[in-house]
Amino acid sequence: MIPTAHVFEGTADNYPFHNDLNFHAFDDSGLKVFVGTMITVLGTSLQNKDILTYFLKSSWRAVGLEMEGAHYQKAIQAASKIRKSISPDVKLRYAYYASDNPLETGSTLASGSLGLDGVKPTYLITIEMLKYCH
Repeated sequence: MIPTAHVFEGTADNYPFHNDLNFHAFDDSGLKVFVGTMITVLGTSLQNKDILTYFLKSSWRAVGLEMEGAHYQKAIQAASKIRKSISPDVKLRYAYYASDNPLETGSTLASGSLGLDGVKPTYLITIEMLKYCH
């Protein structure tokens, strides 16, 4: 999942941003890639199919649920746009992969053979992020 905004569930806090991560980097991976709003929830008990379905079908059209994105984005925007303690041109690259607590029993990230590729989504995101290191 490649977010374009973090929305803090249950609050009026929402943080749209430009994600510099190119989702096309995952085109040939054989994995589904979703781009859009991520909803930050208060705990793992809220990371469930009903909440995800609600936000997917709502005007938010959320692609996933997570627990820290809105907090990170709030701090990044305060540091870059208000306090000026980091560059206002900071590049943001967010990516999420499906949890190992799946919506379908038995469908964990490691349910298949790890082989040489390990847990494919985590490795692909890591490899992509390393491309930006200098």
